[in-house]
Amino acid sequence: MASSPLPEPVQVCVKAVAGSPDIIGDCPFCQRVLLTLEEKGIPYETKLVDLSNKPDWFLKISPEGKVPVLKIEEDQWIPDSDVITQIIEEKYPSPSFVTPPEKASVGSKIFSSFVTFLKSKDPNDGSEQALLNELQALDEHLKTNGPYINGENISAADFSLAPKLFHLVVALGHFKGWSIPENLTYVHAYTKLLFNRDSFVKTKPAADDYVIAGWAPKVNS
Repeated sequence: MASSPLPEPVQVCVKAVAGSPDIIGDCPFCQRVLLTLEEKGIPYETKLVDLSNKPDWFLKISPEGKVPVLKIEEDQWIPDSDVITQIIEEKYPSPSFVTPPEKASVGSKIFSSFVTFLKSKDPNDGSEQALLNELQALDEHLKTNGPYINGENISAADFSLAPKLFHLVVALGHFKGWSIPENLTYVHAYTKLLFNRDSFVKTKPAADDYVIAGWAPKVNS
């Protein structure tokens, strides 16, 4: 039986490093989309966009100047990683990475808690504890459901959370000398598992320094 021909490559616009339009940048939402495409084995072409100097062609397809945007159908560019990943799943259902509804929100508050703590200048405002609470909840979930959010197999929830955890580790380590507590052993095993996947290594920012540079304006504001 002849194998099905691969589809035409989809096109996806993602963040480039400021001033280096040929190097992939530090956007966790862009990496989420690239992870989904990689894990599904979908051919794709990346268009790297320097968001500090947005080209006219990009503003025509993304008037708000945001990434990621994905082109699947002719001349139809789709923004928003939530929408993009859902459309990819619907259009390319095999292999399925659907996370069951009861697990889809696991870890969903970690990123906002991380950002609040990162920007905090008051050690007593509770932002560190709020982040710890979210990480502890993830650890408990992984203890009984792991190694991934949906058990043995990676799913969409992991593709969303992995880049955010990477930013958390790099940015908090640099700006606050903070790391995920050692007693959260299941979270540590989870991040190691995710960060070492071929798809993650291929799509992550080219250097930790780019992640640090991306957060610096928010930390210093």
